[in-house]
Amino acid sequence: MKRIAITIGDPGGIGPEVSIKSLSSMVPGDLIPVLIGDLCVIEEAAEMVTIPLQIKIIDDVGEALSSFGTLWCLDMKYLTSFKKAVADGENGAASVRYIKKAVDLAKDKKVDAIVTAPISKMALKLGGFQWPGHTEMLAEFTGTEEYAMMLVGGPLRVILVTIHTALRNVPDLITYERVLKTIHLAQKACTMLGLERPAIAVAGLNPHGGESGVLGEEEEEVIIPAVREARADGLNVLGPYPPDVVFYKAYRGEADIVVCMYHDQGLIPLKMIAFDTGVNVTVGIPIIRTSPDHGTAYDIAWKGIADPSSMREAIEMATKLRL
Repeated sequence: MKRIAITIGDPGGIGPEVSIKSLSSMVPGDLIPVLIGDLCVIEEAAEMVTIPLQIKIIDDVGEALSSFGTLWCLDMKYLTSFKKAVADGENGAASVRYIKKAVDLAKDKKVDAIVTAPISKMALKLGGFQWPGHTEMLAEFTGTEEYAMMLVGGPLRVILVTIHTALRNVPDLITYERVLKTIHLAQKACTMLGLERPAIAVAGLNPHGGESGVLGEEEEEVIIPAVREARADGLNVLGPYPPDVVFYKAYRGEADIVVCMYHDQGLIPLKMIAFDTGVNVTVGIPIIRTSPDHGTAYDIAWKGIADPSSMREAIEMATKLRL
């Protein structure tokens, strides 16, 4: 029986709604979910979606049981009111408190995994925090130096060498060490998924893979040497392939995971085929963490119309992953 801590994310976004909708549709089995947030947010979200769930506040996650119709909650007692559908500093601060609590529970082995609903980068900034996203925050909270973001959707799995940075910064961040580290993290990610001998495809950075240096030197100087070293380490690494080819190969089943050089290189093809069901997994940290592959969606927040599919997939994946 796996106990999962689920943070409600930014109170002003769709996180509270999709969290509650997901839990209401999941049949009790090998999962004991515990929602982490502020009671005022959780109660209002539950009332909005008109789902017959009984909210039970607990002081210890060990009090939660596997039972249909009960919403087990840890009340963080931080917010007594909140702003909706906008980036707000108090909401950002609250979301950080939820995540820190979930991480501490996982580190103390009181929960088996955590699932985090979406947070807002702007709300974090307004709250005085400098993390560009969940991934970097989780790395700091767990004292992890080597980590990566993997996205899973449909037949695709992608893992990123660079994450939340402006596109103009990417070429300088593509180093031999980063690429090699991410290839090894791709192997770890596949092991978490139960794939012991995965085929790891590596994407190039430049059009046509750089055309032997004519269209860019990163492949020849950085990516190819890293691929060779990873092969020497015993990993089953393919490529590097031109970016416009590698995802077709992965989609056809010729690769289990694609190492991508930057954020949108991996997320565009994945969201094209799994926009509503994509899952984000943080690889390298000493706990299991998943999240839905979407943001706070302020434009539809607190209207009762958010699709919980991605959140539901994230919860289900959290029960299947292993460290």
